[in-house]
Amino acid sequence: GPASLLPMAPQELMRRRAAPLRLVIFDWDGVLVDSDPVANRVVARDLAELGWVMTPELANDTFLGMTLTDMQPVIEARLGRAVPEGWKQGLMRRLVEAMAIEARAIPGAVEALHGVRALGLPWRIASNSSHEEMRVKFRCIGIATLVEGRVHSHRDVGRGKPAPDLFLATAAAEGVAPADCVVIEESLTGARAAAAAGMDCLGYAPHADGAALRAVGAVPFGSMFDVPALVALGRGGVA
Repeated sequence: GPASLLPMAPQELMRRRAAPLRLVIFDWDGVLVDSDPVANRVVARDLAELGWVMTPELANDTFLGMTLTDMQPVIEARLGRAVPEGWKQGLMRRLVEAMAIEARAIPGAVEALHGVRALGLPWRIASNSSHEEMRVKFRCIGIATLVEGRVHSHRDVGRGKPAPDLFLATAAAEGVAPADCVVIEESLTGARAAAAAGMDCLGYAPHADGAALRAVGAVPFGSMFDVPALVALGRGGVA
């Protein structure tokens, strides 16, 4: 009927899963922790010093979801020269120092982790960030103990998102098949990785309609507070 022409709702994605949900995989930056504003400020300042005049907003639009390794060729192409020796390590250090004091939890994020756990469902975190970067933010928002043993970095697998490797390794660590997982992502890079891994993806889009996420196969939702109810539907429970 006409309903099939409407964009799919997140409840419907969860309800019509072929396999019961056995693992929830959370992206980190922008899904659980709000450190993008901090990172964008640090990156913009750094690039301005190199000669690429840059605002935090432009840094966000240019580099969202990218690793420092991915960023380097983009920056060098723009500058027309190599970045200085030790640039990546220096920027990483400045990012880590800023995150240690300025990172904040996304509204509803910590509640989502506890809510999924209360349903008896395993969850893990899979990020294009390094373990060092993540560790200082876990401490900053007070969840270091909660996340212990559940954290996967692109460094563990070689190829970060949008390749599926990180999500596939995360599922393997839990001993479940890709089809048994749902990924919660906010970047197109991450949504593409979920699609490549053969996993359903809920696209966190708090400030937009999520059309860009939908275009790469994710189903948008607007609040992290909704995650436990959505997850309950996916395992055949009642929201």
